Amino acid sequence: MLKKLFQNVREYKKQTVLTPVFMIGEVVCECIIPVITATLINAVNAGCEMTDIIKYGLLLVLMAFTSLAFGALAGKTAATASAGFAKNLRQRIFYKIQDFSFSNIDRFSTSSLVTRLTTDITNVQMAFMMIIRTAVRAPLMLIFATVMASVVGKKLSLIFVFIAPALAVGLLCIGLKALPMFRAVFKKYDKLNNSVQENVKGMRVVKSFVREGYEKDKFAAASEDIRNDFTRVERIIALNGPLMQLAMYSSMLLISFFTAKLVVSTGGTYLEVGTLSSMITYSMQVLMSLMMLSMIFVMITMALASAKRIVEVLDETPDIVEKSDPVREVKDGSIDFKNVSFKYSEKAEKFALSDINLHINAGETVGIIGGTGSSKTSLIQLISRLYDVTEGSVKVGGTDVRDYGIKELRDAVSVVLQKNVLFSGTIKENLRWGDPTACDEEIERICRLAQASEFIESFPDKYDTFIEQGGANVSGGQKQRLCIARALLKKPKILILDDSTSAVDTKTDALIRKAFREEIPGTTKIIIAQRISSVQDADKIIVLNNGVIDGLGSHEELLKTNDIYREAYTIQSKAGDDDE
Repeated sequence: MLKKLFQNVREYKKQTVLTPVFMIGEVVCECIIPVITATLINAVNAGCEMTDIIKYGLLLVLMAFTSLAFGALAGKTAATASAGFAKNLRQRIFYKIQDFSFSNIDRFSTSSLVTRLTTDITNVQMAFMMIIRTAVRAPLMLIFATVMASVVGKKLSLIFVFIAPALAVGLLCIGLKALPMFRAVFKKYDKLNNSVQENVKGMRVVKSFVREGYEKDKFAAASEDIRNDFTRVERIIALNGPLMQLAMYSSMLLISFFTAKLVVSTGGTYLEVGTLSSMITYSMQVLMSLMMLSMIFVMITMALASAKRIVEVLDETPDIVEKSDPVREVKDGSIDFKNVSFKYSEKAEKFALSDINLHINAGETVGIIGGTGSSKTSLIQLISRLYDVTEGSVKVGGTDVRDYGIKELRDAVSVVLQKNVLFSGTIKENLRWGDPTACDEEIERICRLAQASEFIESFPDKYDTFIEQGGANVSGGQKQRLCIARALLKKPKILILDDSTSAVDTKTDALIRKAFREEIPGTTKIIIAQRISSVQDADKIIVLNNGVIDGLGSHEELLKTNDIYREAYTIQSKAGDDDE
């Protein structure tokens, strides 16, 4: 796990190595200062000259500034290295997610991935900075201060032999108690983020149903749950302070007691006043080092839970990968389903699609209808290989989709999904997702085909109109037409509309289909719709029912042979008559 994480240091190796080097310089300077101070005090007691005092004073100032310089350099390199490490790690996870198939994303909730990219990486970043800085400083200070204390204080240094292990055991117990609690709280973070995400995305629904109070209560409950968990953890970690104070003052009392006893029994020959002062300083340094180690332990404990969650994403293997020597060109838009069965998970008991056999000629217009849950979307997702079939094969242009390069296949298949998504940016920027090189004239022509030019021209900034995140400042029908135009700009061999005209009126729907027939006759068009009128002019219509093909034929044929199609047509026709 650590190896996978530290691979992200990359171009920041120099700063990562320099930070411990600078910390060594700082620690050495800090450990020398008490010796100089003790020598100065002893010299003053012995009645030294003013020149000696000035000499030792200047030496102390020099060591202090040197220590400060090393500390400042260490802080700068540590900040650069940790921020760079986090940047690389965040990019690596984001790029990894881009390679995920839909089935991979299904295994991680969106809110969980957001938490891993933000909170978890921040925790690991802080732990990394502590490892290269504080985790180097604390052990070195502990070792150097103990050695110097044994040299200066002789037998008095044995006090640390008893105090330090007792403190270390206490801090270890605190850390081990906190570890499982940190692991549990991050799962609750996922739930909290999920609640926020749902609320923001569904804000219009929340307000239309006047459910703001309910959402506030739900968020407050999740937030309170996290607060309670962190409170319990902080109560445990707060014991660090009292334990540290107990060890510190115990050391000072024991050092003072035994020093006084030695001074009295030896007549002041065993230990001088300056030496006593340095011993107290070294005791503080030893105990503070242990305190730092406890903080490091707690931080690493918290970061360990985050690191495991990050590595879960890094270890995830994309379910859809292309072959080493894939086919790079899609011949045409013909589609063949051969004995296809599909389920979303190996653990799923029921197939979403069963025994699908279907042939679609290049350039044909095919309609797909069926009730909710009939797996219409599942069927078309197999064509662009958003999912892989469980059994059988899907061929496009006479070649199995698994033999194509993923980019080449998806460039040849434009899908306007049921959930239309626009991104923050101008209308032009959104449309150029279909073709980054499209000129303004081409964009305007395609928008006329998609029946989008009229409303775009009505905006003050026209094609430079800024689209808010998710397309919040355009209507559902406008969003659908912009998504259709974006798909058309790809000049695909196969165009799939997954209920993508549901928010436009029947006249606009008819104009869009007319433009398809006249402008892209060679493109295979698959239209999933709830309205019979949207598909009745198709070359063939597929009726799906519970994941199987219940009917296949033209509008007239299905009216004669298929009960589901006939019933839907009758109901919709009657509803149309009633509206009139």
